[in-house]
Amino acid sequence: MAVTSPPVLTLGSGELFDRWYEDHDVRARDALIERFLPLARKLARRYAGSNEPYDDLVQVASLGLVKAVERFDPSRGFAFTSFAVPTIVGELKRYFRDSAWALHVDRSAQELARKIADARREVSLRQGRSPTVPELAEYLEISEEQVLDGLQTNEAYDTVSLDAPRSGDEEHENRIETLGTQDDRLDLVDDQATVFAAAQHLPERERRILYLRFGEDLTQAEIARRIGVSQMQVSRLLRKSVQRLRDLTQERPQPA
Repeated sequence: MAVTSPPVLTLGSGELFDRWYEDHDVRARDALIERFLPLARKLARRYAGSNEPYDDLVQVASLGLVKAVERFDPSRGFAFTSFAVPTIVGELKRYFRDSAWALHVDRSAQELARKIADARREVSLRQGRSPTVPELAEYLEISEEQVLDGLQTNEAYDTVSLDAPRSGDEEHENRIETLGTQDDRLDLVDDQATVFAAAQHLPERERRILYLRFGEDLTQAEIARRIGVSQMQVSRLLRKSVQRLRDLTQERPQPA
């Protein structure tokens, strides 16, 4: 008569680990994961005060639990929780390090930013004020340029949507609506394009004189020296060129 093995859910954790570690029984592994899920949720709750959704934290902690179950060696004689806790917490910290940044930042830059943030807290407590860049550089034994880079990197950790309403704004005005100003020169774009097109009909020397006068803001005497003519000639050519542009750009009446 065949002997039926007991259901995995009725086995103790030690027996389940033996089955998984020795026989690679997937059912035993799944039962262990289900049994220790409350531990993963408890550790995820430690970070519930962050900006990350709690469900996402539970998912990350659960992934850490899976890794802990699959890597645990029961033959070494210590409790599973003493191995699982640092594994799960490490997974959560890795998530914050790599995924919680609002912008993608290189790993080495993240490490430098955290080191500088820690140094700022320590030096501030010691001195009773915020440290300067040279003081942080001396404290960390790095260059001032590296400190500035790290401070700038810290700004990438958290961002605010431009569509988000401004805090304290009774009319809930979006941040993007407060950026930029009206550029009155936009009305001149069409005029500039029209003048530029008309200038292509002028002789090359007249175009150059116009550019030197209105592009580089040179005086008539400076233009005369630049192109090798008299100031009187420059004045005459400027008047002639401006009048020609006016004739080319003025609107002509449409035939009836």
